[in-house]
Amino acid sequence: MCRSIKTLRRADQPATEQEISEAALQYVRKVSGYRAPAKRNEEAFDEAVREIAQASQKLLDSLVTH
Repeated sequence: MCRSIKTLRRADQPATEQEISEAALQYVRKVSGYRAPAKRNEEAFDEAVREIAQASQKLLDSLVTH
């Protein structure tokens, strides 16, 4: 896994929307092999970031931490 993606589940404070979005972007970059997509792939790239961010938020919201 990409080492630049930090753990978002913390006991002291929830992850921010920006942190989740940044982690999703890093993941999509790693999987796709592109830092920035070509114009023709931009929509698919951005949609993947949104979907992964949503799934990540859902996971974090569902975890029992105490």
